[in-house]
Amino acid sequence: MDIALPSSVTTQQVTTGRLTTNILVSGDPGGTPICLVHGNVSSSRFWAELMADIPDGYRVIAPDLRGYGDSETKPVDATRGVRDFTEDLAALFDELGLETVALAGWSIGGGIAMRYAIDHPETLTGLVLVSTMSPYGFGGTTRDGTPCQPDHAGTGGGLANDEFVERLAEGDTSAEADGSPRSVMQAFYVGPDHEFDSEIVDAYVKAMCTTVVGDGNYPGDAAPSENWPGVAPGDHGVLNAISPKYFDTSDLTDIDPKPPVLWVRGDADQIVSDTSFFDAGFLGQAGELPNWPGEDVYPPQPMNDQTRDVLETYADNGGRYTEETFADVGHSPHIERPEQFRSVLLDFLTI
Repeated sequence: MDIALPSSVTTQQVTTGRLTTNILVSGDPGGTPICLVHGNVSSSRFWAELMADIPDGYRVIAPDLRGYGDSETKPVDATRGVRDFTEDLAALFDELGLETVALAGWSIGGGIAMRYAIDHPETLTGLVLVSTMSPYGFGGTTRDGTPCQPDHAGTGGGLANDEFVERLAEGDTSAEADGSPRSVMQAFYVGPDHEFDSEIVDAYVKAMCTTVVGDGNYPGDAAPSENWPGVAPGDHGVLNAISPKYFDTSDLTDIDPKPPVLWVRGDADQIVSDTSFFDAGFLGQAGELPNWPGEDVYPPQPMNDQTRDVLETYADNGGRYTEETFADVGHSPHIERPEQFRSVLLDFLTI
């Protein structure tokens, strides 16, 4: 990719028995390991500026997930939830000789980090959830995780915006339409008042356009449904992997040992929210999806309430978590308020 990186951040290709993974690397090779996992329709490039300003004493890596950035393209088996991603991470850590690591995940990366923590709790020195998706998956559940529809209709690959997917596949870096990657990033990845540096925004848009589009990757396939809104998850691809049909990390509360958890979010987030513009229940309530059956049948998913409930139970069971809410910040606290985010992160890592 022709995307300029900060001078202190380099790239490396690491081949395991599962995948050839592209990673960004910064810091001291002998320092405390931190792994930063990106979100959907993005890549490790979204962490680079933060990585450049992490002080001495840390070894920071940020992988491109399969089907993103410069990593190898392999399909995602949605019936395994996000385990294709977490098993890729485990193989990567083994190859790099990382026996323990502080793991941070942004958006869908937060869901991946939670699943990794459930499967490998003894390896984590800390768990950082940045604008994380709910432990009950994305869309279609009530507060306690109960599905709104028996087949999880209204979640998965069929809910992706067709124009956005088409323009993403074309590598459209323009701002000529509301559905272009650049326009979607400006409208939803950040808060309404955030202004990008022109060179950085170009790098981020190019990174978005490395996303592999198709049934096996983003967004995934779909199945017809007799239940509102008429489409249910398929078995392949990223959006199906995070459907509550296949994704549930609420048993994070029971892991042993329990690494400390930091949850960072913005109060102006429109993607992960109790009123998310990407949730069928909220779109139906807002009149954007026709024939909404009503709040008794299909309420908006209370994503942040669900995360808080699970983390409160985590604390009740002997764990520890801290919630940091950034005012007037959207979906990307580490990009919108990098100094504040870095301070919060480093304070957490040194406790």
